[in-house]
Amino acid sequence: MKATHLFAISALAFAAVGAHADEADGSQMGIKVQSTRSVAEVRAEAMNPVRISNGSTGFIGLTNSGVSADAVKMQAAQAARTGMTSRGEM
Repeated sequence: MKATHLFAISALAFAAVGAHADEADGSQMGIKVQSTRSVAEVRAEAMNPVRISNGSTGFIGLTNSGVSADAVKMQAAQAARTGMTSRGEM
């Protein structure tokens, strides 16, 4: 008896979902797009990307700090030993 009730409920739920499946594709909300630029113009612009300057996000370049990588690693290890760095959630 319970199996038939479960089957009937699942069949009704599936039918309810299937009845509205055609509304999820977004075809009623179609947007027409008309480009104002030619393909050649867009490709030419892509060949000359915008440079990122100071104050913006992104990689600017390498700097020479005068400190070796080994010295930085030793400073980081010392800071971790003395508790100057945070670990995990506080």
